[in-house]
Amino acid sequence: MQLNVGLLGLGTVGSQVAERLLQKRDSLARRTGVVLNLRRVLVRDAERPRSIPSELITDAPDEVLNDPEIQVLVELMGGEEPARTYIERGLRAGKHVVTANKVVMAKHGPELLELAGEMDVDIYFEAAVGGGIPLISTFKVDLIANDIERIAAVINGTTNYMLGRMGADGLDYAAALLEAQAAGFAEEDPTADVAGFDAVYKLSILASIAFGARVHPDQVFREGIEGIDPLDFRYAKELGYEIKLLAYAARPNGKIEARVHPALVPVSHPLAQVEGAFNAVYIEGDLVGPVLLRGQGAGGRPTASAVVGDLLDLVFTIRKKAANRVLMTFDPDPPMLPMADVVTKAYYRLRAEDRTGVLAQVGRVFGEEDVSIASMIQKDSIEEGTAELVFTTHPARDAALARARERIAELEPIRRVGAFFRVI
Repeated sequence: MQLNVGLLGLGTVGSQVAERLLQKRDSLARRTGVVLNLRRVLVRDAERPRSIPSELITDAPDEVLNDPEIQVLVELMGGEEPARTYIERGLRAGKHVVTANKVVMAKHGPELLELAGEMDVDIYFEAAVGGGIPLISTFKVDLIANDIERIAAVINGTTNYMLGRMGADGLDYAAALLEAQAAGFAEEDPTADVAGFDAVYKLSILASIAFGARVHPDQVFREGIEGIDPLDFRYAKELGYEIKLLAYAARPNGKIEARVHPALVPVSHPLAQVEGAFNAVYIEGDLVGPVLLRGQGAGGRPTASAVVGDLLDLVFTIRKKAANRVLMTFDPDPPMLPMADVVTKAYYRLRAEDRTGVLAQVGRVFGEEDVSIASMIQKDSIEEGTAELVFTTHPARDAALARARERIAELEPIRRVGAFFRVI
């Protein structure tokens, strides 16, 4: 038996997938009983020299999308368009699809999954979220008996690497970014990572699958890491926390909350131990309890591993003349919890004049906003005549925490509110 594959895109990941299909063709066939035949590869510039046979290369999309002999499309182009259109065309033509495209799956995944069901084909997207971490299959198969209660994740390797360097060696944001770019962990334009967009797309996919509800990226609260000061890592450690860019989703009281922002994570929490460019997802189900999935979440090789893994999974289901589709339906308009109504703990760092009465004024604001103080430390500041005040709070509505921050900043003895983080 032979399965013909059309590959869309030959970048870092696409090249490794093509290389695996061509160089490991015989071993993959022995393992699966099916010959995976790379029939056509779509690129932007067909004249550019490449390491794969030139007869496979085309710059004409129709030569791949309209080829009736191609049963599987592997989309590795990236970006929203034309990738989304090509995936839809492939599904409507009765082709199975494997994709690593987090933007398309975050913005259009539920519709594409429902279309795949209508056309009696499969769409696999393991690589769109966790790279080499088997997340989607875990939700679709292993945890299907559970009501997922919450997801907490470190799912962006670039920011995790940068925050690790800032915490370990006191690098400021700019120096950590330069080092991440030099190490190949950050793009020349790092906005998608450092501003939290990448994590938002991934969380949107995870939350939609976990809760069976259409969670669009625009509904996910987002803050990036751009304003973090190395000083806060020192205070966080003193209080027993690490700082991570956290992706969090839960469904309290029937409403979905979904948010991406820097957060203080207790050192005892598994996510606090995720170092470098690694990713991890912490899941709580009503039956299974806590589950931790951890591994390489980014890069060409882990992503290529997930893509080829999806291909092999597809091969096995085709051989069995079965579909790997777990029927997936999505509430198209689920109730979302506004960020203002989210209940969370918080961390504040203030620079204040070092004189009597300051703590009383700050405490009065917290009390009037119904925010209870959990801890407070005071340190000498580098600015003469001032002190650093660090507070953590008990859980409160995010709106109250924000109002307290604004009101404290307006107090006469407060020079500035240097930092505000949510705490899990």
